[in-house]
Amino acid sequence: MSKLKQALTAARVESLPCEPGKNQTFHWDAKTPGLALRVTASGTRAYIFESRLFRKTIRLTIGDVRIWELGKARTEAARLKTLIDTGVDPREQRAEQEAAHAARRAAATAEAQADEHTLARLCDGYCDYLKSLGRSSHSDARSIFNLHVKEAWPQEAALPAMDVTPEQIADMMRRLFNDGKGRTANKLRSYLHAAYQVARAAKSKPSIPVAFKDFGITVNPVSDTAPDEAQNNADKNPLTPEELRTYWRIIRDEPGFKAAVLRLHLLTGSQRIAQFVRLRTQDIGKGEIMLFDGKGRPGRPPREHPVPLIEAAAKALRECEPQGEYALSTDGGDTHLAPTTLSHWAVEAVGDAIPAFQAKRLRSGVETVLAKAKISSEMRGRLQSHGIAGVQARHYDGHDYVDEKLEALTALYQLLEPSARKGRRKATVNR
Repeated sequence: MSKLKQALTAARVESLPCEPGKNQTFHWDAKTPGLALRVTASGTRAYIFESRLFRKTIRLTIGDVRIWELGKARTEAARLKTLIDTGVDPREQRAEQEAAHAARRAAATAEAQADEHTLARLCDGYCDYLKSLGRSSHSDARSIFNLHVKEAWPQEAALPAMDVTPEQIADMMRRLFNDGKGRTANKLRSYLHAAYQVARAAKSKPSIPVAFKDFGITVNPVSDTAPDEAQNNADKNPLTPEELRTYWRIIRDEPGFKAAVLRLHLLTGSQRIAQFVRLRTQDIGKGEIMLFDGKGRPGRPPREHPVPLIEAAAKALRECEPQGEYALSTDGGDTHLAPTTLSHWAVEAVGDAIPAFQAKRLRSGVETVLAKAKISSEMRGRLQSHGIAGVQARHYDGHDYVDEKLEALTALYQLLEPSARKGRRKATVNR
Protein backbone atom coordinates (compact mmCIF):
# COMPACT_ATOMS: atom_id res chain seq x y z
CA MET A 1 0.00 0.00 0.00
CA SER A 2 1.37 3.41 -0.97
CA LYS A 3 1.96 5.93 1.73
CA LEU A 4 -0.23 9.01 1.54
CA LYS A 5 1.88 12.08 2.06
CA GLN A 6 1.19 15.65 3.01
CA ALA A 7 3.36 18.54 3.98
CA LEU A 8 3.48 18.55 7.76
CA THR A 9 2.97 21.86 9.49
CA ALA A 10 2.99 22.76 13.19
CA ALA A 11 -0.81 22.98 13.12
CA ARG A 12 -1.18 19.59 11.48
CA VAL A 13 1.26 18.02 13.92
CA GLU A 14 -1.04 19.13 16.73
CA SER A 15 -4.33 18.13 15.06
CA LEU A 16 -3.83 15.05 12.87
CA PRO A 17 -5.74 12.12 14.43
CA CYS A 18 -5.21 8.41 14.93
CA GLU A 19 -7.52 6.57 12.58
CA PRO A 20 -10.52 4.97 14.33
CA GLY A 21 -10.00 1.29 15.23
CA LYS A 22 -6.20 1.50 14.96
CA ASN A 23 -3.52 1.57 17.63
CA GLN A 24 -1.43 4.06 15.69
CA THR A 25 -1.46 6.04 12.45
CA PHE A 26 1.51 7.36 10.46
CA HIS A 27 1.18 10.72 8.67
CA TRP A 28 4.05 10.91 6.19
CA ASP A 29 5.75 14.18 5.38
CA ALA A 30 5.75 15.08 1.70
CA LYS A 31 8.70 17.41 2.19
CA THR A 32 11.27 15.15 3.90
CA PRO A 33 11.78 11.55 2.71
CA GLY A 34 11.28 8.98 5.48
CA LEU A 35 9.83 11.40 8.05
CA ALA A 36 6.41 10.73 9.57
CA LEU A 37 4.24 11.83 12.47
CA ARG A 38 3.06 8.85 14.54
CA VAL A 39 -0.17 9.36 16.48
CA THR A 40 -1.35 6.62 18.85
CA ALA A 41 -4.85 5.86 20.03
CA SER A 42 -3.93 7.31 23.43
CA GLY A 43 -2.92 10.59 21.82
CA THR A 44 0.88 10.28 22.00
CA ARG A 45 2.61 12.09 19.11
CA ALA A 46 6.18 11.49 17.98
CA TYR A 47 8.33 11.87 14.87
CA ILE A 48 9.71 8.69 13.35
CA PHE A 49 12.02 7.88 10.45
CA GLU A 50 11.62 4.89 8.13
CA SER A 51 13.69 3.65 5.21
CA ARG A 52 15.17 0.51 3.69
CA LEU A 53 18.73 -0.80 3.87
CA PHE A 54 19.85 -4.00 2.19
CA ARG A 55 16.19 -4.81 1.44
CA LYS A 56 15.21 -4.55 5.10
CA THR A 57 12.91 -1.94 6.59
CA ILE A 58 14.49 0.25 9.28
CA ARG A 59 12.34 2.35 11.58
CA LEU A 60 13.66 4.70 14.26
CA THR A 61 11.91 7.01 16.67
CA ILE A 62 13.26 10.56 16.48
CA GLY A 63 11.39 11.92 19.44
CA ASP A 64 8.31 13.40 21.10
CA VAL A 65 6.77 16.35 19.28
CA ARG A 66 6.77 18.30 22.58
CA ILE A 67 10.55 18.18 22.53
CA TRP A 68 11.39 18.11 18.83
CA GLU A 69 10.36 21.05 16.68
CA LEU A 70 9.27 20.12 13.16
CA GLY A 71 12.31 21.77 11.57
CA LYS A 72 14.75 19.88 13.79
CA ALA A 73 12.90 16.64 13.13
CA ARG A 74 13.28 17.20 9.36
CA THR A 75 17.00 17.87 9.81
CA GLU A 76 17.44 14.66 11.82
CA ALA A 77 15.48 12.65 9.24
CA ALA A 78 17.71 14.04 6.46
CA ARG A 79 20.80 13.01 8.44
CA LEU A 80 19.46 9.49 8.91
CA LYS A 81 18.63 9.25 5.17
CA THR A 82 22.20 10.23 4.34
CA LEU A 83 23.51 7.38 6.54
CA ILE A 84 21.17 4.92 4.83
CA ASP A 85 22.31 6.08 1.39
CA THR A 86 25.94 5.47 2.36
CA GLY A 87 25.21 1.97 3.67
CA VAL A 88 25.32 2.79 7.39
CA ASP A 89 22.65 1.36 9.68
CA PRO A 90 21.59 4.23 12.00
CA ARG A 91 20.55 1.71 14.63
CA GLU A 92 24.09 0.35 14.91
CA GLN A 93 25.48 3.87 15.05
CA ARG A 94 23.03 4.77 17.80
CA ALA A 95 23.91 1.60 19.74
CA GLU A 96 27.61 2.48 19.53
CA GLN A 97 26.89 6.00 20.74
CA GLU A 98 24.82 4.70 23.64
CA ALA A 99 27.56 2.21 24.58
CA ALA A 100 30.18 4.97 24.49
CA HIS A 101 27.97 7.19 26.63
CA ALA A 102 27.39 4.37 29.11
CA ALA A 103 31.15 3.74 29.27
CA ARG A 104 31.80 7.42 29.97
CA ARG A 105 29.17 7.41 32.71
CA ALA A 106 30.62 4.23 34.22
CA ALA A 107 34.10 5.74 34.17
CA ALA A 108 32.82 8.92 35.80
CA THR A 109 30.98 6.89 38.43
CA ALA A 110 34.08 4.78 39.12
CA GLU A 111 36.20 7.91 39.43
CA ALA A 112 33.68 9.45 41.83
CA GLN A 113 33.58 6.26 43.87
CA ALA A 114 37.36 6.15 43.93
CA ASP A 115 37.38 9.67 45.32
CA GLU A 116 34.91 8.58 48.01
CA HIS A 117 36.57 5.25 48.88
CA THR A 118 40.11 6.33 49.52
CA LEU A 119 42.49 5.01 52.13
CA ALA A 120 41.75 8.14 54.18
CA ARG A 121 38.00 7.43 54.04
CA LEU A 122 38.59 3.81 55.06
CA CYS A 123 40.62 4.97 58.06
CA ASP A 124 37.91 7.42 59.11
CA GLY A 125 35.15 4.87 58.59
CA TYR A 126 36.97 2.28 60.67
CA CYS A 127 37.45 4.74 63.54
CA ASP A 128 33.76 5.63 63.43
CA TYR A 129 32.93 1.93 63.46
CA LEU A 130 35.12 1.36 66.54
CA LYS A 131 33.41 4.27 68.27
CA SER A 132 29.96 2.85 67.48
CA LEU A 133 31.01 -0.39 69.16
CA GLY A 134 32.07 1.47 72.28
CA ARG A 135 35.75 0.71 71.69
CA SER A 136 38.01 3.23 73.45
CA SER A 137 40.77 2.53 70.90
CA HIS A 138 38.92 4.63 68.30
CA SER A 139 40.62 7.82 69.48
CA ASP A 140 44.10 6.29 69.41
CA ALA A 141 43.51 4.83 65.95
CA ARG A 142 42.19 8.18 64.65
CA SER A 143 45.21 10.03 66.01
CA ILE A 144 47.65 7.58 64.41
CA PHE A 145 45.82 7.64 61.08
CA ASN A 146 45.71 11.44 61.04
CA LEU A 147 49.38 11.88 61.89
CA HIS A 148 51.01 8.95 60.13
CA VAL A 149 48.78 8.38 57.10
CA LYS A 150 46.80 11.45 56.09
CA GLU A 151 49.35 14.11 57.08
CA ALA A 152 52.54 12.15 56.46
CA TRP A 153 51.42 10.45 53.21
CA PRO A 154 48.73 12.64 51.57
CA GLN A 155 49.12 11.15 48.07
CA GLU A 156 48.77 7.59 49.32
CA ALA A 157 45.87 8.60 51.57
CA ALA A 158 44.04 9.95 48.51
CA LEU A 159 44.38 6.66 46.61
CA PRO A 160 41.44 4.26 46.39
CA ALA A 161 41.87 1.97 49.37
CA MET A 162 41.71 -1.09 47.10
CA ASP A 163 44.72 0.16 45.12
CA VAL A 164 47.09 0.68 48.05
CA THR A 165 50.01 -1.78 47.91
CA PRO A 166 51.89 -3.65 50.64
CA GLU A 167 55.00 -1.69 49.65
CA GLN A 168 53.25 1.61 50.37
CA ILE A 169 52.11 0.35 53.77
CA ALA A 170 55.65 -0.84 54.50
CA ASP A 171 57.04 2.59 53.57
CA MET A 172 54.70 4.23 56.08
CA MET A 173 55.95 1.87 58.77
CA ARG A 174 59.60 2.23 57.69
CA ARG A 175 59.55 5.98 58.21
CA LEU A 176 58.36 5.48 61.78
CA PHE A 177 60.97 2.78 62.43
CA ASN A 178 63.70 5.11 61.14
CA ASP A 179 62.43 7.84 63.46
CA GLY A 180 62.76 5.52 66.44
CA LYS A 181 58.98 4.99 66.72
CA GLY A 182 58.85 1.23 66.28
CA ARG A 183 55.93 0.77 68.67
CA THR A 184 53.89 3.37 66.77
CA ALA A 185 54.77 1.64 63.49
CA ASN A 186 53.40 -1.62 64.84
CA LYS A 187 50.24 0.08 66.06
CA LEU A 188 49.76 1.71 62.65
CA ARG A 189 50.10 -1.68 61.00
CA SER A 190 47.66 -3.25 63.46
CA TYR A 191 44.99 -0.58 62.95
CA LEU A 192 45.36 -0.58 59.15
CA HIS A 193 45.18 -4.37 59.05
CA ALA A 194 42.00 -4.33 61.14
CA ALA A 195 40.43 -1.62 58.94
CA TYR A 196 41.05 -3.63 55.78
CA GLN A 197 39.79 -6.81 57.43
CA VAL A 198 36.52 -5.12 58.37
CA ALA A 199 36.03 -3.86 54.81
CA ARG A 200 36.91 -7.27 53.39
CA ALA A 201 34.52 -9.09 55.73
CA ALA A 202 31.62 -6.71 55.03
CA LYS A 203 30.49 -8.77 52.03
CA SER A 204 29.75 -11.82 54.14
CA LYS A 205 29.25 -10.46 57.66
CA PRO A 206 25.89 -8.69 58.05
CA SER A 207 26.83 -7.09 61.37
CA ILE A 208 29.36 -4.84 59.58
CA PRO A 209 27.89 -1.62 58.10
CA VAL A 210 27.11 -2.03 54.41
CA ALA A 211 29.10 1.11 53.54
CA PHE A 212 32.31 -0.92 53.91
CA LYS A 213 31.28 -3.09 50.94
CA ASP A 214 31.65 -0.13 48.61
CA PHE A 215 35.42 -0.04 49.17
CA GLY A 216 35.64 -3.22 47.11
CA ILE A 217 38.33 -4.78 49.29
CA THR A 218 39.08 -8.40 48.34
CA VAL A 219 42.64 -8.69 49.67
CA ASN A 220 44.35 -7.13 52.68
CA PRO A 221 47.60 -5.42 51.58
CA VAL A 222 48.74 -5.11 55.20
CA SER A 223 48.92 -8.89 55.53
CA ASP A 224 52.08 -8.92 53.42
CA THR A 225 53.90 -6.59 55.81
CA ALA A 226 55.58 -7.65 59.04
CA PRO A 227 55.68 -5.93 62.44
CA ASP A 228 58.82 -5.43 64.49
CA GLU A 229 58.29 -8.13 67.11
CA ALA A 230 60.90 -6.58 69.39
CA GLN A 231 58.61 -3.58 69.84
CA ASN A 232 55.75 -5.77 71.06
CA ASN A 233 57.59 -7.50 73.86
CA ALA A 234 55.90 -7.35 77.23
CA ASP A 235 57.40 -5.21 79.96
CA LYS A 236 60.52 -6.99 81.21
CA ASN A 237 61.14 -4.59 84.05
CA PRO A 238 58.30 -5.17 86.52
CA LEU A 239 58.41 -3.55 89.93
CA THR A 240 59.97 -5.82 92.49
CA PRO A 241 57.92 -6.74 95.57
CA GLU A 242 59.91 -4.22 97.61
CA GLU A 243 59.40 -1.49 94.99
CA LEU A 244 55.69 -2.28 94.89
CA ARG A 245 55.53 -1.94 98.67
CA THR A 246 57.45 1.34 98.42
CA TYR A 247 54.88 2.64 95.93
CA TRP A 248 52.08 1.56 98.25
CA ARG A 249 53.66 3.30 101.26
CA ILE A 250 53.95 6.51 99.22
CA ILE A 251 50.27 6.62 98.23
CA ARG A 252 48.69 4.78 101.19
CA ASP A 253 48.09 7.70 103.54
CA GLU A 254 48.17 10.62 101.11
CA PRO A 255 44.97 12.69 101.20
CA GLY A 256 43.05 13.89 98.19
CA PHE A 257 41.54 12.65 94.98
CA LYS A 258 44.81 11.84 93.17
CA ALA A 259 46.08 9.45 95.82
CA ALA A 260 42.65 7.82 96.15
CA VAL A 261 42.62 7.06 92.42
CA LEU A 262 46.14 5.61 92.58
CA ARG A 263 45.20 3.43 95.56
CA LEU A 264 42.07 2.16 93.83
CA HIS A 265 44.05 1.35 90.70
CA LEU A 266 46.67 -0.66 92.57
CA LEU A 267 44.23 -2.45 94.89
CA THR A 268 42.09 -3.63 91.98
CA GLY A 269 45.12 -5.36 90.46
CA SER A 270 46.51 -2.53 88.30
CA GLN A 271 43.94 -2.93 85.53
CA ARG A 272 44.72 -1.51 82.11
CA ILE A 273 44.73 2.22 82.73
CA ALA A 274 42.77 3.07 79.57
CA GLN A 275 39.94 0.79 80.75
CA PHE A 276 40.21 1.67 84.43
CA VAL A 277 39.76 5.44 83.96
CA ARG A 278 36.55 4.83 81.97
CA LEU A 279 34.77 3.30 84.96
CA ARG A 280 31.19 4.55 84.91
CA THR A 281 29.29 5.36 88.06
CA GLN A 282 26.44 3.08 86.98
CA ASP A 283 28.91 0.17 86.82
CA ILE A 284 29.79 0.35 90.50
CA GLY A 285 28.06 -2.51 92.27
CA LYS A 286 27.91 -3.78 95.82
CA GLY A 287 31.41 -5.06 96.42
CA GLU A 288 32.65 -4.89 92.81
CA ILE A 289 33.10 -2.69 89.77
CA MET A 290 32.51 -3.59 86.15
CA LEU A 291 35.12 -2.68 83.57
CA PHE A 292 34.85 -3.32 79.85
CA ASP A 293 37.72 -4.90 77.97
CA GLY A 294 37.76 -4.39 74.21
CA LYS A 295 41.39 -5.42 73.70
CA GLY A 296 41.84 -8.06 71.00
CA ARG A 297 38.16 -8.02 69.97
CA PRO A 298 38.02 -6.43 66.48
CA GLY A 299 34.46 -5.99 65.28
CA ARG A 300 32.96 -7.11 68.61
CA PRO A 301 31.69 -5.19 71.65
CA PRO A 302 33.93 -4.98 74.74
CA ARG A 303 33.82 -7.93 77.14
CA GLU A 304 32.53 -7.41 80.66
CA HIS A 305 35.27 -7.67 83.26
CA PRO A 306 34.01 -7.70 86.88
CA VAL A 307 36.60 -6.73 89.50
CA PRO A 308 35.84 -7.30 93.20
CA LEU A 309 36.71 -4.71 95.84
CA ILE A 310 38.55 -5.55 99.01
CA GLU A 311 37.73 -3.27 101.93
CA ALA A 312 40.67 -0.93 101.31
CA ALA A 313 39.75 -0.61 97.63
CA ALA A 314 36.11 0.14 98.46
CA LYS A 315 37.32 2.86 100.84
CA ALA A 316 39.52 4.37 98.10
CA LEU A 317 36.57 4.34 95.69
CA ARG A 318 34.38 6.20 98.19
CA GLU A 319 37.14 8.79 98.59
CA CYS A 320 37.02 9.35 94.81
CA GLU A 321 33.40 10.54 95.34
CA PRO A 322 31.90 9.10 92.14
CA GLN A 323 29.16 11.19 90.55
CA GLY A 324 27.85 11.93 87.09
CA GLU A 325 28.55 9.50 84.26
CA TYR A 326 32.19 8.74 84.97
CA ALA A 327 33.34 7.71 88.44
CA LEU A 328 36.94 8.93 88.10
CA SER A 329 36.58 12.52 87.03
CA THR A 330 37.69 16.03 87.89
CA ASP A 331 34.62 17.74 86.41
CA GLY A 332 31.77 16.06 88.24
CA GLY A 333 31.63 13.00 86.02
CA ASP A 334 31.13 14.70 82.66
CA THR A 335 34.43 13.34 81.37
CA HIS A 336 36.76 10.66 82.66
CA LEU A 337 40.41 11.03 83.55
CA ALA A 338 42.82 10.69 80.67
CA PRO A 339 45.05 7.59 80.94
CA THR A 340 48.10 9.83 80.67
CA THR A 341 46.87 11.87 83.63
CA LEU A 342 46.78 8.86 85.93
CA SER A 343 50.23 7.78 84.73
CA HIS A 344 51.58 11.28 85.36
CA TRP A 345 50.10 11.33 88.86
CA ALA A 346 51.81 8.02 89.67
CA VAL A 347 55.20 9.23 88.40
CA GLU A 348 54.77 12.53 90.23
CA ALA A 349 53.96 10.74 93.49
CA VAL A 350 56.98 8.41 93.29
CA GLY A 351 59.53 11.05 92.38
CA ASP A 352 63.02 9.57 92.86
CA ALA A 353 61.94 6.90 95.35
CA ILE A 354 61.87 4.13 92.68
CA PRO A 355 64.51 4.22 89.91
CA ALA A 356 63.17 4.37 86.34
CA PHE A 357 59.58 4.23 87.58
CA GLN A 358 56.80 4.10 84.99
CA ALA A 359 53.12 3.46 85.61
CA LYS A 360 53.14 0.51 83.21
CA ARG A 361 55.53 -1.30 85.57
CA LEU A 362 52.73 -1.50 88.16
CA ARG A 363 50.73 -4.00 86.12
CA SER A 364 53.64 -6.35 85.51
CA GLY A 365 54.78 -5.86 89.11
CA VAL A 366 51.38 -6.98 90.44
CA GLU A 367 51.44 -10.07 88.23
CA THR A 368 54.96 -10.91 89.40
CA VAL A 369 54.20 -10.67 93.12
CA LEU A 370 51.00 -12.67 92.67
CA ALA A 371 52.98 -15.38 90.92
CA LYS A 372 55.33 -15.49 93.90
CA ALA A 373 52.24 -15.76 96.12
CA LYS A 374 51.31 -18.99 94.27
CA ILE A 375 48.34 -17.45 92.46
CA SER A 376 47.87 -19.52 89.30
CA SER A 377 48.61 -18.04 85.89
CA GLU A 378 44.95 -18.56 84.92
CA MET A 379 43.70 -16.54 87.87
CA ARG A 380 46.30 -13.81 87.32
CA GLY A 381 45.12 -13.65 83.73
CA ARG A 382 41.48 -13.44 84.72
CA LEU A 383 42.20 -10.77 87.33
CA GLN A 384 44.07 -8.55 84.86
CA SER A 385 41.82 -9.52 81.92
CA HIS A 386 44.48 -11.06 79.74
CA GLY A 387 43.39 -12.93 76.62
CA ILE A 388 41.35 -15.99 77.53
CA ALA A 389 42.10 -18.78 75.08
CA GLY A 390 40.23 -21.91 74.13
CA VAL A 391 36.69 -22.58 72.96
CA GLN A 392 35.59 -23.80 76.39
CA ALA A 393 36.81 -20.67 78.18
CA ARG A 394 35.36 -18.30 75.59
CA HIS A 395 31.99 -19.89 74.94
CA TYR A 396 31.03 -22.35 77.65
CA ASP A 397 32.57 -21.15 80.91
CA GLY A 398 30.01 -18.73 82.33
CA HIS A 399 31.59 -18.47 85.79
CA ASP A 400 32.67 -14.89 86.62
CA TYR A 401 35.52 -15.93 88.98
CA VAL A 402 34.83 -12.96 91.27
CA ASP A 403 35.51 -14.97 94.43
CA GLU A 404 38.78 -16.27 93.03
CA LYS A 405 39.77 -12.77 91.93
CA LEU A 406 38.97 -11.56 95.43
CA GLU A 407 41.36 -14.13 96.90
CA ALA A 408 44.10 -12.89 94.56
CA LEU A 409 43.47 -9.26 95.50
CA THR A 410 43.48 -10.16 99.19
CA ALA A 411 46.85 -11.85 98.67
CA LEU A 412 48.10 -8.72 96.90
CA TYR A 413 46.99 -6.51 99.79
CA GLN A 414 48.69 -8.79 102.32
CA LEU A 415 51.92 -8.49 100.31
CA LEU A 416 51.60 -4.69 100.34
CA GLU A 417 50.57 -4.60 104.03
CA PRO A 418 52.40 -7.41 105.89
CA SER A 419 50.44 -6.55 109.04
CA ALA A 420 47.27 -7.61 107.23
CA ARG A 421 48.43 -11.23 107.07
CA LYS A 422 47.61 -11.93 110.72
CA GLY A 423 44.29 -11.64 112.45
CA ARG A 424 42.42 -10.86 109.26
CA ARG A 425 39.65 -13.09 108.03
CA LYS A 426 39.35 -13.98 104.38
CA ALA A 427 37.51 -11.19 102.60
CA THR A 428 34.26 -11.88 100.84
CA VAL A 429 32.12 -9.95 98.41
CA ASN A 430 28.56 -9.05 99.34
CA ARG A 431 26.69 -9.91 96.18
